[in-house]
Amino acid sequence: MPSDAMLKTMNTIHRGVLKLSGGRIGWNAAKMPVLELTTTGRKSGQKRSVMLTSPVKEGDAYVIVASRGGDDHHPAWFLNLRDNPSVQVSVKGKPAQSMRARVATSAERDRIWPKVTATYNNYANYQKKTEREIPLVFLEPSR
Repeated sequence: MPSDAMLKTMNTIHRGVLKLSGGRIGWNAAKMPVLELTTTGRKSGQKRSVMLTSPVKEGDAYVIVASRGGDDHHPAWFLNLRDNPSVQVSVKGKPAQSMRARVATSAERDRIWPKVTATYNNYANYQKKTEREIPLVFLEPSR
């Protein structure tokens, strides 16, 4: 499973590619759009940002996957937004937007999970690696 240090390094490299390319490279990965999610640290209260893929979009909502590569533990960003669902989301060509995060219900997950795994089969492989059900999260515009 990926270590915290590895995940932070990957995010730093990703941001570097975006910056060096002037935003021309890095907003897509494995044929999925990439977004930058900013949460508030549940312990520190500090802003925390992570680059994530969004394999499915439903209306104005982005769907993200709290897989952490199939680890048995939820990613820190998921724990942060679960405790404080007010987040910021940046996508290619748009200013950061205030959004509200919410974990998909069981019925929503049952409906969307096949779409997620059809788009990117590695998510199915991640689910096989862990006993926890990998959550799906909706990032919805604040109204």
